[in-house]
Amino acid sequence: MCVIDRCHISLKRLECQERRPREASLEHGGYKGRVDPVWETEREKGRNHCSQSSAHRGRSQCSSRERQQSRHRSHCSDSRSHRRKRTKSIEDDEEGHLVYHNGDMLRARYEIVGTLGEGAFGKVVECLDHSKSNARVALKIIKNIERYREAAMSEVDVLERINSLDEEKRFACVRMLDWFDHHGHICIVFELLGLSTYDFLKENGFMPFSLNQIRRMADQIFRAVHFLHRNKLTHTDLKPENILFVDSNYNIKYNSKMKRDEKTLKRLDVKVVDFGNATYDHEHHTSLVSTRHYRAPEVILGELLYYSTECLVTHDSKEHLAMMERVLGPIPAHLLQKTRKRRYVHHDKLDWDEHSSAGRYVRKHCKPLKQYMSSKTPEHELLFDLLQKMMEYDSSKRITLEQAIGHPFFNPIRKERK
Repeated sequence: MCVIDRCHISLKRLECQERRPREASLEHGGYKGRVDPVWETEREKGRNHCSQSSAHRGRSQCSSRERQQSRHRSHCSDSRSHRRKRTKSIEDDEEGHLVYHNGDMLRARYEIVGTLGEGAFGKVVECLDHSKSNARVALKIIKNIERYREAAMSEVDVLERINSLDEEKRFACVRMLDWFDHHGHICIVFELLGLSTYDFLKENGFMPFSLNQIRRMADQIFRAVHFLHRNKLTHTDLKPENILFVDSNYNIKYNSKMKRDEKTLKRLDVKVVDFGNATYDHEHHTSLVSTRHYRAPEVILGELLYYSTECLVTHDSKEHLAMMERVLGPIPAHLLQKTRKRRYVHHDKLDWDEHSSAGRYVRKHCKPLKQYMSSKTPEHELLFDLLQKMMEYDSSKRITLEQAIGHPFFNPIRKERK
């Protein structure tokens, strides 16, 4: 997260400006008016929409999908019968969203008190749980459209598995508290969390997290993802928007170096959220995973393995690769030789015009990884050593998550646990 200080942030701002016209209709309600990206599985809606509606992430041949279909049938009847049973007070809008108002009750238990966010899948509302002393929860209301209902049941299956595998809540994965069908809308109830790491950065004027904050957040994220991988699950959409603070309350203090007020979090506990695109290792899934801006080089070049590039935001795959080269150095020739996407390669090198407008943009907004170091202290050296090892192009040489968790950068946390 440290290296997003300039490259990630400046490009994210540009992306937001370009995306504003098509997201204008979403900019309302919840978390100070933001479009809640936490529950938006992929901003490339056209491409994701196609992959989800055509393949439902390839689960049709899997036993887990059969379980989901069976459970879905037992919890909800055919959508036509739902419509027959509806009263005048229950209706959908033209996009399939449930029409609701603050004060409405769902399942005679959850009272809607506000909208947190909206996405292609549906909406997320804040509710009071009247069976739990009015505890506040986040409730995801899926559109009354078959493909979204089936995708939601896949997410429910993953979330139930996570709950059963981590009954002691040792790992930083969001907890599903309940789920039900409401007149054709699958509703998933979650613990209510705070802002995403990206939204907090944005609200804090993009002041970078401190080294200690990065260490504590990274330790939780690495352990959560390692827990998923050990249990044959892959999130596939890790990004700052999908890492939420458990509590984003903060203190304000004056930063003399930056000459401005700075928001400092009271707690650094985080949770990984949005398992709508999660896959089991044994299942068939599309080779195009992750939000475009965080795709690994092997995903772009055609070989699917694990990777998360936290600092790059781009407009197309070739520019994405060019930014990687600017930050990490040239892509090894033997990896370029393997790709079937020959339009990216010329004479075993990335076919990229550095003197084009896009090339000048990359040079201006990206620089070699080590140049992002704000200090030369031993701790900063350890952080960037870890980043370099995690961002290795060749997946066979890349550090594993287990090795990353054991990296000397995390020694202070290990000492605290003893």
